[in-house]
Amino acid sequence: MNIYKNYLAIIIYAFFTVSISINAHEEDEILGYWLTSQSIVLIKNCEGDLCATIEHIFVEEGTDPKSILDSNNKDKALRERTIIGINLIQDFKYEEGSRSYRGGKIYDPGRGRIFKGNLNLLENKNLKVEGCVMRICGNEEWRALNVSIDEDGSKSAVLKYENEENQL
Repeated sequence: MNIYKNYLAIIIYAFFTVSISINAHEEDEILGYWLTSQSIVLIKNCEGDLCATIEHIFVEEGTDPKSILDSNNKDKALRERTIIGINLIQDFKYEEGSRSYRGGKIYDPGRGRIFKGNLNLLENKNLKVEGCVMRICGNEEWRALNVSIDEDGSKSAVLKYENEENQL
């Protein structure tokens, strides 16, 4: 009888260990660099929450990306800060088994506004970033990047997943 109890305990332990490992992996898929329509963003854990900082913005040649300010921000005190380094997301919670993060807020520097939002990892490995106001939603798909630091200290980026649906 004790052999069966021990065997059952081992099976239950193995099941929960694998289950927790899979869920942790799903949650971690969102972490890393992402190519947006206007920038490169780094999603990481920040004191137990997700944050998404702007690492680089695409500007005309000869313009210093750090010179682009958060000039549309509703908070006048923040309009003089550079766009580089600001956090775009807050308060998102992972929804078990759905590959989604819900209940958060997204800052849109172009409009200077914060929207309710959702983050969804899609089958094509893109991240659907959705912002909503009064039940009207807009979205953008971000693409995962591999970023490396070159010998001279500069960074290089390439798409993480190359497939027919995810071509530049």
